[in-house]
Amino acid sequence: MANTLSLSFSGGKSREPIKMVSEISEHANELMNKASGYGQRIADAIDDKRLAAAGGLDRTAATLHAKADNLPGVETLSGLAHDAAEKLSSTAGYMREHDVRGVMNGMGATIKRNPGPSILAAAVVGFLLGWKFSGSTRQ
Repeated sequence: MANTLSLSFSGGKSREPIKMVSEISEHANELMNKASGYGQRIADAIDDKRLAAAGGLDRTAATLHAKADNLPGVETLSGLAHDAAEKLSSTAGYMREHDVRGVMNGMGATIKRNPGPSILAAAVVGFLLGWKFSGSTRQ
């Protein structure tokens, strides 16, 4: 029974488990590096598109401001349209000023400050995405 655990550093078959652990560790490091590279490429692609998206938000805000003044009758509706346009403009500015990493850090800080509403928002988004992609026909 003295030979049931035979890990030694003297060579032979007793080194095989150590070699396997080393190889597994090397492969895990390679996979982590590849995943990190893919993540960086995705972040770069998003960064490339964010300025165009910010421009689109600004154009939408300008259109909304222009149309809000011509809404028939109700001043409250016009005020709501202007408020929505201001929020779109603000979002466009934020997108111009922050890269993907900055946005993620900002979201993380907001979630930590407001965990309850964040969980509720995530649940609502999850529900809406599930409903949208459920495949059932709705009328």
